[in-house]
Amino acid sequence: MIRTVTALFREDFYLSTCEASVTAVLEDGGIELDQTCFYATSGGQPGDTGFFERKDGSRIPIVETRHGATKDVIVHVPADGQARPTLGEKLVLHIDWPRRYRLMRMHTACHLLSVICPYPVTGAAVGEEESRVDFDMGETIDKDEVTAALMKLVDANHPVYVQWITDDELAANPGIVKSKNVRPPIGMGRVSLVCIGEDSSIDSQPCGGTHVSETQEVGAIHIAKIEKKGKENRRFRIRFGTPEDRAAS
Repeated sequence: MIRTVTALFREDFYLSTCEASVTAVLEDGGIELDQTCFYATSGGQPGDTGFFERKDGSRIPIVETRHGATKDVIVHVPADGQARPTLGEKLVLHIDWPRRYRLMRMHTACHLLSVICPYPVTGAAVGEEESRVDFDMGETIDKDEVTAALMKLVDANHPVYVQWITDDELAANPGIVKSKNVRPPIGMGRVSLVCIGEDSSIDSQPCGGTHVSETQEVGAIHIAKIEKKGKENRRFRIRFGTPEDRAAS
């Protein structure tokens, strides 16, 4: 039997705490809930960490959040040696907000990079300090010029928001998918489009990750390195701060 969960983060990226009831405790200790604000690892973005607060005030540290058999199943993995909650027990969930917010800023920065470099995306990984995006491209490009173009988009403070389309609408418009190797999650009836700019004037692409609400929230970022990973593949490494900040540290 597959137990589905209400993924609250899909509707509110800034929700850092909520109440939930335990629906299952797996043999390996993984915890399933009726609803959650914890993002599960997907699309290159790591899952949330944090803790669950029990009625007596004790805490269950959560070190990983992942999907189960389907995208409708989310499993919260506690640290080793933690007490197990009981079925039906009510918990208060708290994500590690500083970590999540950095990942939201980084993920949004990756979207901005795909605007500056309009090539098929062959891979990506979002990190707290550094992210990478791989493009199917063979030409040489200057990292400082890319950084300047990125910061122009950041400083313009474009709105970032989500629109929903159906699985059928996505199938009818395959060109909106930028990723070459990873397809957007379908099968839940609808797919989220992350839109940047008024009326999606800057960008619009399917993505199930979490993002900030305005580009200015991304803050200072720069392209630290562009690596050649093949004749037709370039890997861009994005880091927070300015190149000068990195040189001084």
